[in-house]
Amino acid sequence: MVPYTLTRMGVVMAPETGDPLEAEGVLNPASGRTPDGRLFLLPRLVATGNVSRVGLAEVKLEGGVPVGVERRGIVLSPDEGWERGLNNAGVEDPRTTWVPSLGRHLMTYVAYGPLGPRLALAVSEDLEHWTRLGPVQFTYQPDLDTDLNLFPNKDAVFFPEPVPDPDGRPSYAMIHRPMWDLGWFRPGEGVHLPAGITDERAGIWISYVPVDEVQADLSALVRPRNHRCVALPSFEYEALKIGAGPPPLRVPEGWLLLHHGVTGYIPPGFDPTNQRVTYAAGAMILDPADPSHVLDRTSEAIFVPETADEQSGTVPNVVFPTAIEEVDGVHYVFYGMADSKIGVARLDRVPSSPEGASHEAPIRVAGQRTSPDSAPAQLDS
Repeated sequence: MVPYTLTRMGVVMAPETGDPLEAEGVLNPASGRTPDGRLFLLPRLVATGNVSRVGLAEVKLEGGVPVGVERRGIVLSPDEGWERGLNNAGVEDPRTTWVPSLGRHLMTYVAYGPLGPRLALAVSEDLEHWTRLGPVQFTYQPDLDTDLNLFPNKDAVFFPEPVPDPDGRPSYAMIHRPMWDLGWFRPGEGVHLPAGITDERAGIWISYVPVDEVQADLSALVRPRNHRCVALPSFEYEALKIGAGPPPLRVPEGWLLLHHGVTGYIPPGFDPTNQRVTYAAGAMILDPADPSHVLDRTSEAIFVPETADEQSGTVPNVVFPTAIEEVDGVHYVFYGMADSKIGVARLDRVPSSPEGASHEAPIRVAGQRTSPDSAPAQLDS
């Protein structure tokens, strides 16, 4: 059992009135620090017509707590052909990981192009200037009996340091979420599951690139291999699908991976405004010796939509964690609120109960102020 809590701290970014690039929301940010130590968000900015760009916004702190942002412009727009379709375009939901061994931030993002949402990768040394490495090209793996490049994919994020691949080789690893239904852009095509997978709901996968290959050629990062399924939906708050949140955080128990779980109804297609869903957050502990192996996971959500900003927006009832940063020894999680605004919550690890004490405290999510009845969420095997 590993208890963690998330405590709401408030809204840090909302659409700027009159800015057409933010007319449909600011949400689901990445994050990072510049070489001089300043903290930034890289929010998804949604313009009229559901065209997304990645912005840059410096985080304002009061007493070490994020309270707002100052906008610094746009760092990525859908300028490439594979980021635009006939009636759609976008660079969406960036996740950034600072990788010290590479001296770079790695940005995974969703390129909303001719065949729908596909993963792409860009790199930067300073958060302001980004170099595209291109679309992710999953290496063919015969034992899967499929080609991952055929499928839409989202919710990708890199580990901040090398981890062992299935052969024990030090590798840079990427979490991602393939979706098996091709029917939305090939009517009648339906679901194509890889070998060994019997659940068609979207789950969390991991793929690897050996360190020595990346050191020889940075573009090797877009050619991951050794694909493994990490987790599928298992609990009530994940009934429809799950996906990764911020970059995995190294904790004493292993790698802490915050993730989202979805319940409700999703119609065919990828128009989120037609969905009737609830997005909540859970947590997993991944094995440091084999990060494709889940050691523990929450059987109930640790963070659910409760405030007006989380329950009302472009897609109501959504909390969607995508970034985590440490400020003065405290970890803060930045999350999308109803696909419209960006909130921040404090992540706390509660000391384990003394041996023999009860672990049956209910799971609660703290509100704006920590209250005496706030209890830690318990990770269950």
